[in-house]
Amino acid sequence: MVGMKRTLSVIVSLLLIGVLLVGCTDTSTSPAEDVQEATETTVIQVGITQIIEHPALDAAREGFIDGLAAEGFIEGENIAFELQNAQGEIATAQTIGESFSAQKKDLILAIATPTAQTAFQATKDIPILITAVTDPVAAGLVDSWERSGTNVTGTSDATPPEKHFQLMKTFVPNAKRVGILYNTSETNSEVQVNTAKEVASNFGMEIVTASVNSINDVNQSLDYLLSRVDVLYTIKDNVVASSMPLITTKAIENNIPVIGAEPAHVKGGALATEGVDYYRLGLQTASMAVEVLNGKNPADMSIGTLEDLELSINLDTAEKLNLTIPEDLKKNATLIKDGVVQND
Repeated sequence: MVGMKRTLSVIVSLLLIGVLLVGCTDTSTSPAEDVQEATETTVIQVGITQIIEHPALDAAREGFIDGLAAEGFIEGENIAFELQNAQGEIATAQTIGESFSAQKKDLILAIATPTAQTAFQATKDIPILITAVTDPVAAGLVDSWERSGTNVTGTSDATPPEKHFQLMKTFVPNAKRVGILYNTSETNSEVQVNTAKEVASNFGMEIVTASVNSINDVNQSLDYLLSRVDVLYTIKDNVVASSMPLITTKAIENNIPVIGAEPAHVKGGALATEGVDYYRLGLQTASMAVEVLNGKNPADMSIGTLEDLELSINLDTAEKLNLTIPEDLKKNATLIKDGVVQND
């Protein structure tokens, strides 16, 4: 009996010690787990949809990524980019937009009008930042320039065409007929052609157009234009931008100056332009993206533009056309020779 009491006493004592030990046990994570938990960061998923590769659009994309990096959004650390290029195909752009929507990306960057439109068709919930879109209102992406009213905001590459026509008058004072090659499937291009027709009348000029549906149509349409015009005007059209070497080579052979709508056209052989710096446009788009990532509603934001334009002149093209560059233009211009900026 005494032995049983002792046994029970020992059991009770052991149970009490066990309870005490359980109560004193540290249930927090180990130091290693604490470090791992503290260093885990939510990675923002960004889909980038680009209609086609050419210098202006590539520069806008690079500016966007660099701009985000400058704000602390570093690829491989707290942000991940998925770049998809539609290679000029609208159907592919639609597939890309639908894929980004299905993946529930945190943000979409749409570069150029066709990809902006297809991304917007795919989602009305994911914030879409646009860039290199000339007229987002005409493209049906936003309600107004001042307040988007949709899940879309970003930047436009619009520039006053009056500056381009003034350059035509400077280099070809007697020019009467201006040729424009454009893709009829791009809303952006239709808008520019209509605006150019209005502006041309103020300068005593007439617009002659030729349409293309793809790069394969450029050669024949170009032959038609070059036999009928005094100067060629290359608008912001993705098919045109991708065909600049062919366009400028044939124009020079026919002694027809090409006035571009963007600096990349001049690097591609056009004579001159006054336009936006697409890298800087990308940087501005990145600043707007940061606002969205910090909680701002795209619907309440305006569409941004660049105030400062860049005058660019191709020295090689001027020489081939036997044209003299006015000194007042030369001293204020970015000069291109052999595809390289001379006065950086």
